[in-house]
Amino acid sequence: MRTVGALYVSSVKDYSIEFYNVLIDYAPRLVSSLVVLVLGLYAIRFITRLAKKIMARKEMEVTLAEFLSSCLLWGLRALLFVTFISRLGIETTSFVAILGAAGLAIGMSLQGSLANLAGGVLIILFKPFRVGDVIEAQGVSGMVTEIQIFVTKLISGNNQTIMIPNGILSNGIITNFSIAGKRRADLVFSLSYETNIKAAKETVLQVMQNHPKVLKDPAPEVIVKDLSDSAIHLGIRPWTLNDDFGEVCSDILEQCKAAFDAQNITIQPFVRENPA
Repeated sequence: MRTVGALYVSSVKDYSIEFYNVLIDYAPRLVSSLVVLVLGLYAIRFITRLAKKIMARKEMEVTLAEFLSSCLLWGLRALLFVTFISRLGIETTSFVAILGAAGLAIGMSLQGSLANLAGGVLIILFKPFRVGDVIEAQGVSGMVTEIQIFVTKLISGNNQTIMIPNGILSNGIITNFSIAGKRRADLVFSLSYETNIKAAKETVLQVMQNHPKVLKDPAPEVIVKDLSDSAIHLGIRPWTLNDDFGEVCSDILEQCKAAFDAQNITIQPFVRENPA
């Protein structure tokens, strides 16, 4: 029994000495790895704060700034993690392979979301429209209320919320009615062929010139747009500010109708052709 006990004590002593030697040999590497980790965390915090300040100074969109800051933060953390385990002496090739495979799998499963993400970044970077602009895209129109990373929100004229994925929005045709600050209305009146065109044009022009919200520059226009089989089509083109567009269109149509009635100018009704 004494022999067994002595052997056990001797084995424990040998393992302790071996563990102590390994610890002594490994301590510098462990300490240097921890130093790299601590300094790396402070450096990441400093870099991300500096990046946020630079983006704020450049007046970058808040949504894009937050997204880029998050990407920078997690990218630097991943780089620090790989550096840390490499300093510990752990082989990093397998980790890189696993991260690459995971990234490929995630990318394949989220193709649509990544397209919307890329579209959102492009919209925020190149600014084809801003919050508050009235746009028309993908067959719908409304005022932009929010530009998110994945979708853009619009409010239509009848107060419906429309959400358009940024992927198709950034790749499609966008009509922005707000950039120039003013719009031209293209209205049409169909008049009888018995109408004195000169008198009708002067009447319409007088109506537009008397309207307080029709701009003087550019000046409003009245043109003969078309001569169809049944009517003279008079084109009415007043310019107005974006906020007054709907009101001006309604007022001009109403006031022109009243002016035509006062001067006995006949508005030609729509003539439907009978099928043969």
